[in-house]
Amino acid sequence: QVQLEESGGGLVQAGGSLRLSCAASGSIFSIKTMGWYRQAPGKQRELVATIASGSSGGSTNYATSVKGRFTISRDNAKNTVYLQMNSLKPEDTADYYCNMAIQPSSTAPYVFSYWGQGTQVTVSS
Repeated sequence: QVQLEESGGGLVQAGGSLRLSCAASGSIFSIKTMGWYRQAPGKQRELVATIASGSSGGSTNYATSVKGRFTISRDNAKNTVYLQMNSLKPEDTADYYCNMAIQPSSTAPYVFSYWGQGTQVTVSS
């Protein structure tokens, strides 16, 4: 079984910064893509940023709305993904969820998608 534990959410004023973390534990052989998504009240969940595995060069992808303000990174030794959020805006207010594509064993011919429980980010104006 795999668990993802998120931390780092909270209340911040517009223009401020927060750093989210998400650590995976359990039966893990390798982690492919890691990512962050968010869901604001009354809206659908949307992609914020993704980062590929090291074997793919760790390439990153960002939603247009966060480019230049947010940075995604990963620590493969710690099975952890981070999201550094700078210059936060009230429209960034949402529940943020991490997602990881995990191969549970070396012989497993599949990858499972796992989600964190979500961490709330509130940006006041």
